Amino acid sequence: MNVEPVFPIKRRVIRKRYFGENNEDQESQSSEESFRVNYFLIVVDMAKTSLKNRFEELKTFESIFGFLYNSQKLKSLDENELKECCQKFYSTFSHGNLSDVIQDGLFSELKVLQFTLPNESMSAIEILKYVKSADCYSNVAIAYRVLLTVLVTVASAERSFSKLKLIKTYLRSSMAQERLNGLATLSIEKDMLENIDLDVTINDFVSQNARRSRFV
Repeated sequence: MNVEPVFPIKRRVIRKRYFGENNEDQESQSSEESFRVNYFLIVVDMAKTSLKNRFEELKTFESIFGFLYNSQKLKSLDENELKECCQKFYSTFSHGNLSDVIQDGLFSELKVLQFTLPNESMSAIEILKYVKSADCYSNVAIAYRVLLTVLVTVASAERSFSKLKLIKTYLRSSMAQERLNGLATLSIEKDMLENIDLDVTINDFVSQNARRSRFV
C-alpha cells in the first residue's frame, strides 16, 4: 500500500498542575506501544475468539451431518457406526421440522444406499440427485435436503445475500419486496435458469390471461 510503517511523534503537552495533585510525571506511551495495546492486541483477540467460535460451530455441524458429506464417508461406516449416526441425527431433529423422518427407515435406506451407490466419489448434492432419480429413499432425501439448505457459515446474513446489492441498486430503490425476492432467486439459481426455455415460460404466462396476448 506504499505506506511507511512510521508513527508520527506527537508533541508532549505539559499541563499546569494545581495544589494537591500528584507531582510525579505519569509515564506516557509511545506511538508504537499505544497502537499495539489499543488496536493491534484488540483485533488479534477478536480474531482468535471469532475463529474459535467458528470451529466449534463447524465441529458441531460435522458431528450431526458428517456421515452424509460424500459417498466415501458413507460407505466407510460399518453397521454400528451408521446406526449411531442415524440416532444422533434423529434425536437432533425429532422435535422440529423433521419429525416425519423415521429413524429405522433412515438407517435401512442408508444401509441399502451404501451398496447401490456407484464406486466413484460423489458429493452430497450428487447423492441427492441420485436418490431423487431412484424415488425410493424418502427419508434419505429429506436428510440430504436439510444438509444442503442449513446455513453452515457463521457469517452475517447480509453477507449470505451479497448478490442483493448487485440487484437492488440506487436506480432500483423503489423495487417492491416480491420482485426483489424473485430477482434474487433467479440470480442465485443461475445454473438452473440457463436450462430453462424462456419462450415456453412466456407462452405459459400469456396463456393464463387472454388480454396478455395483445402485448406479446
